Amino acid sequence: MKLNRLGESTIIFRNKPKIVSRYAIVGKKEGEGPLGSYFDEIIKDDLFGQKTYEIAEREILQKAIEGAIKKGNINFADIDFMIGGDLLNQIISSSFSARHFEKPFIGLYGACSTMSESLAIGAALVDGGYAKKTICSTVSHFATAERQYRFPLELGNQRPPVSQWTVTGAGCTILGSDENSKIYIPMATFGKVTDYGIKDANNMGAAMAPAAANSIIEHFKDTKRKPEDYDLIITGDLGKLGSEILRDLMEYNGYKFTNNYCDCGQIIFARDQKTFQGGSGAGCSASVLNSFILDQMEKGIYNRILFVATGALLSTISTQQGESIPCIAHAIVIEREKEVVNVDNNSNNEYIKRKNGTSKKIKFSK
Repeated sequence: MKLNRLGESTIIFRNKPKIVSRYAIVGKKEGEGPLGSYFDEIIKDDLFGQKTYEIAEREILQKAIEGAIKKGNINFADIDFMIGGDLLNQIISSSFSARHFEKPFIGLYGACSTMSESLAIGAALVDGGYAKKTICSTVSHFATAERQYRFPLELGNQRPPVSQWTVTGAGCTILGSDENSKIYIPMATFGKVTDYGIKDANNMGAAMAPAAANSIIEHFKDTKRKPEDYDLIITGDLGKLGSEILRDLMEYNGYKFTNNYCDCGQIIFARDQKTFQGGSGAGCSASVLNSFILDQMEKGIYNRILFVATGALLSTISTQQGESIPCIAHAIVIEREKEVVNVDNNSNNEYIKRKNGTSKKIKFSK
């Protein structure tokens, strides 16, 4: 049997699973950042009208899923699977939200890499003809993550300079075989668990950067591509420090990033918002992908991107036992179909009109 694979870690989707709808909802702080105008919804209260932040987190995720269904004018009966996870113990935000929809649920735990992991599995289901449409989603909440992994907010602990701010937000992508959509996923590279011995639970960027580097390098080896083959390479939530480490690791291995690389954690908050190294959390890359990134692709500003969500696979138990932090990253290729060439035969001078790529690409600072 011929495998739809390239190299060791990359799988190919020959039937081009399409992104048929998307939705991003974030908290007040995230909405005040540079990408505020791109989000579908900004909540005013992090409790979202609930008694606890944990309940609020699941309600935010549910709202993102409902929003994507409504935004895409999708028949709920056509949705075959829900795929997703989150950061809380036993992924309760995702599983508790799934009980509301009564659809087959595939729960994942990839920590902050969950958005790309769910997209890879969802695309495989659509590509293989096992599903008409799949819901891929994830969520995080600043208050719940702090309480689980570090300290309750009520203690008022001082945050170290290497720390990042967990994003309060959720992103939902619905995949299908809809011919009307121009955005599709042609391939995915699954990452390997990587551990460089980092033990500081506050220094997520340093812990996750090697996993991102390994997955991106493996993707380039499998596909014979180079960084310049992508309009944008964007990692999940390495933040400023982690992004700098990634650049160094890539250059050390012979791949130099230019201004077509950035990190979701770097761009979701402004410098004056005092988030130190930037954003993190499963909702970081999920909300940025389903707002700013896909918006730019729909407009033709980007035609091919490499989306690499990164996750730290630690737990409170492993941290308390003095374990180092194993991490993982999965790379998803997202492309925009080229526009059909239109030729005006009624004119003496034939012309070719391409909407694709007419807008100026955004350049990110190194």
